[in-house]
Amino acid sequence: MKRRILGGTGISVSEYALGAMMFGAWGNPDHDESERIIHRALDAGINFVDTADVYSQGESEEIVGKALKGRRDDVVLATKGHGSMGDDPNRGGNSRRWITRAVEDSLRRLGTDHIDLYQIHRPDPTTDIDETLSALSDLVRAGKIRAIGHSTFPAEQIVEAQWAAERRGHVRFRTEQPPYSILARGVEAAVLPTAQRYGIGVLTWGPLSAGWLSGKYTKAADVDLAPGSGRAALEQHKFDPSLPGNAAKLEAVGQLTKLAAEAGLKLPHLAVAFVRAHPAVTSVIIGPRTSAHLEDLLEAADTELSQDVLDRIDEIVPPGTDLNRDDSYYLPPALSDKALRRR
Repeated sequence: MKRRILGGTGISVSEYALGAMMFGAWGNPDHDESERIIHRALDAGINFVDTADVYSQGESEEIVGKALKGRRDDVVLATKGHGSMGDDPNRGGNSRRWITRAVEDSLRRLGTDHIDLYQIHRPDPTTDIDETLSALSDLVRAGKIRAIGHSTFPAEQIVEAQWAAERRGHVRFRTEQPPYSILARGVEAAVLPTAQRYGIGVLTWGPLSAGWLSGKYTKAADVDLAPGSGRAALEQHKFDPSLPGNAAKLEAVGQLTKLAAEAGLKLPHLAVAFVRAHPAVTSVIIGPRTSAHLEDLLEAADTELSQDVLDRIDEIVPPGTDLNRDDSYYLPPALSDKALRRR
């Protein structure tokens, strides 16, 4: 497994990061299998594990913590805070009050005395970025966090956070974790170039675009929207093939499947290799739910795409394009809250 340096931190991380969102009630409730997946990933050369407090409401962190006993020193451990951890609105967000508590809770669940990379899971328009950075800086100086990052931040907020850190003497964000796949290329326009400009490491998530690039969906009939059928039923706005954005994804998947076959590759391998090929990307988060999923993705760890194949991908999905805007996973309040557009 090849390594890269994480955002100027000097920390060496594998080009694959093991995402733990599927460990626990959200994905695989079998703790023993989840632990086996973690150990197999580490044995294969992955040294970067990413989770979050909100994943199965802490269950994922507990599974990761148990699996890493005896191996913690060899792992770059990342987690995230921001998501709601209860009915009380103060049990979430990016305030000093909550971040301080959330870090302590994550440390306890992970069974460790420090977190190598602590990330703010989403922007919080109700909290001044200076407040967030101040709290994180104190936690770094206390030795509870080694480095800090953010996830799904738009380019303008990445810049604002960098300026705030410089002007106020805070520890600065070293990483960004955006959604990035062949079908969701919007981050290529500004987020990835901004990260490069500020020396920010990028660990991407969703390379298979929520399963669209897994090979599972080849025609509209493959998309099961029936209640209880899985993710497609829960997020119909991202899967319903009658919606224009999703119809465009289905068409693109058909063309990409043919391209992958011509290149002698499986579609998921083409998809992951595409993300790894971008010069801004440090590590690609893979989120296997089963051991079979992990083994399949490990096969693509060294896959390199030719310039011809990359050019043909550009023809199918133009650079900087999100075929379905919902796949960006973050809509600024100015667009999502109509009250901000009305007098």
